Amino acid sequence: MPRAKIVCTLGPASSTPERIGELIEAGMSVARLNFSHGTHEDHARMLKIVRSEADRRGRAIAVLLDLQGPKIRVGKFANGQIDLKPGAEFTITTDTSVIGDEKRVSTTYQLLPTDVKPGDHILLDDGYLSLAVTAVDGKEVKTIVVAGGVLKNNKGINLPGVEVSAPALSDKDRHDIGFALRHGVDYVALSFVQRPEDVLECKRLLTVDQVSIPVISKIEKPQALERLGEIIDVSDGIMVARGDLGVEMGPEKVPLWQKRIIEETNKRGKIVITATQMLESMITQPRPTRAEASDVANAVLDATDALMLSGETASGLHPIEAVRTMARIIDEIEKSAYYHANTEVPDIQLAVSANAIAHAAMTAAKAMKLKTIVSVSDSGGAGRLISEYRPQANIICLTGNEVTYRRLALVWGVTPILIGPCATTDELVDRVEATLIERNLARPGENVLITMAVPVGSGNQTNVLKIHQIQH
Repeated sequence: MPRAKIVCTLGPASSTPERIGELIEAGMSVARLNFSHGTHEDHARMLKIVRSEADRRGRAIAVLLDLQGPKIRVGKFANGQIDLKPGAEFTITTDTSVIGDEKRVSTTYQLLPTDVKPGDHILLDDGYLSLAVTAVDGKEVKTIVVAGGVLKNNKGINLPGVEVSAPALSDKDRHDIGFALRHGVDYVALSFVQRPEDVLECKRLLTVDQVSIPVISKIEKPQALERLGEIIDVSDGIMVARGDLGVEMGPEKVPLWQKRIIEETNKRGKIVITATQMLESMITQPRPTRAEASDVANAVLDATDALMLSGETASGLHPIEAVRTMARIIDEIEKSAYYHANTEVPDIQLAVSANAIAHAAMTAAKAMKLKTIVSVSDSGGAGRLISEYRPQANIICLTGNEVTYRRLALVWGVTPILIGPCATTDELVDRVEATLIERNLARPGENVLITMAVPVGSGNQTNVLKIHQIQH
């Protein structure tokens, strides 16, 4: 299995038990539910299937709920679409009763006249069409068409360089957070983050009785880049959402920002996902372009934890082959000496005992050429820390906590295994040994490295590192 994890968006092309099972076998570690589409009933059904198919195969599969966010859209047109001509005058109004035509259209975003000013640009339909603002008059934003084309009902609006006044969480998002809490999803992705306060509000809503669902902040606004470090610090993970980011700031700026975001996230020991158009051509074609293969490879070389497929698995013609293809590319890169030679050690404070143990585990495994590091942990924190050092050894995380078991599926290089409770340290070591032998992860006579907390069941942080020889 690839060590960088694969996130698959579920949709019409991947909604049956058979297809979801095939995705798991092809290499999916995380199932993404895109709440920009579908009903709660649709998502509940798919979540149930994911859990069932994962259990059947004894695999840990995390579920990521991706909130829609304050998506700004145009309204509807009398004929479903219009053809915008360059140089034509065009008005966007917040009067939602207006039915669109060649002269004007409504928008769902009531604060548009407040946010924009003459000279600003408005992008439509993922940036394919462009308007220049000439005047703002009450509810109306008057523009000139710069780049024309066909504009259809409900297409998206982007406001490059504009700090949008809309809160990061819409009423719909708050309703969808209720779904996340009721169904126990493993991660929630927050869209259109602009400031750390957006993340903190989402985390507050996702915390019940001091138990929280981790938040993955999507970086897709230039304003988020200005406070990137602060946003990473308050997030549980980051998604490099290259689609809207490329629309807002230009595609030529995305590659270097991708590298910087991944680097800054890794330095802080947080999860990072690289997303959008990774194997886009495979929506219709059975093979990727060479450029797409290089894009996947470069994200792996950048040290991303995970790579995400969107339309490729949600609505594409070849969802299973897309996952297999991505898995093959990842595996090829991870086998190379170049990949390991360019892995950087994260900037993690070693004064904290768990961090020191993780660093020592990586160092000892490398010096002794050990093939396997085993982390036994209820929270999974030690396994995540070890992962940040990108050891060449396999990372096996044993846990008795089902939530931790699933969440570790997103962490680079980690193979989660669910185990029952142990009363003593000796019993725990015996359980480690039996599990490794049973799953062909180690052989008798082989040395493995084990990290754990003692006394067993004390709730202590990881405080023991043991080199153990497998006996039977």
